[in-house]
Amino acid sequence: KFEFQNLTVYKKAKIFHQDAKKLVANKKLTSYQKDQLARASFSVALNIAEGSGRFTKKDRRNFFVISRSSVFECVAILDFLKDEKVISIEEFTALENQADELSRILYTMAKNLS
Repeated sequence: KFEFQNLTVYKKAKIFHQDAKKLVANKKLTSYQKDQLARASFSVALNIAEGSGRFTKKDRRNFFVISRSSVFECVAILDFLKDEKVISIEEFTALENQADELSRILYTMAKNLS
């Protein structure tokens, strides 16, 4: 098994991606909205994995920062969908809470590599 697969943050990122995809699966979204959310939420987990494979602290930190930025992108997309009443406030809040947890973990990981 690869080391990153054991990381709690990676496991939580996978769940976040799956939950984001499930949420919008049957909603009336434009193709670019679905695509953007799918890519951004996928990017969270992928950058954690890629960063874990880097040798220097600076490289690892960079990928964790990118992953955290993708979390922020997801929240912005979800916020637009909430405002457009495509998703409910409850649906938004559930994913926002997951995103907040991911953001906090990634922040700590990046800070510890400074």
